[in-house]
Amino acid sequence: MKFIDDLYEFYKEKLTGDEEDAVALVLYTLQEHSREDLMRLITEMSDEEVYQMVGQFLIDQLKEKMAREGVGQHRSPEDKERLH
Repeated sequence: MKFIDDLYEFYKEKLTGDEEDAVALVLYTLQEHSREDLMRLITEMSDEEVYQMVGQFLIDQLKEKMAREGVGQHRSPEDKERLH
C-alpha cells in the first residue's frame, strides 16, 4: 500500500522495529487525518487490502467481545455445578 510505504520511508530512521512503534505511528497519523482523508485512502486500496483490513478489524472486535463476555475462560468446579 502506497500510504504505508510512504509513511515507512518518512519515519524508518526513527523506528526501532517493535510493535509499539507501529501502534504509536499509526495512532498519531490517524489523528492527523479526517474521515474524508481515510475514505480516500480506502478507495485507493486493492480489493485484497480492503478485505484484509475489514477482516482484521472484525477479528479484533470479536476477540474483544469474547474477552468481555468471558468466553473461553476456565470456570471453577463451583461454577460448573451451578450450571447444572
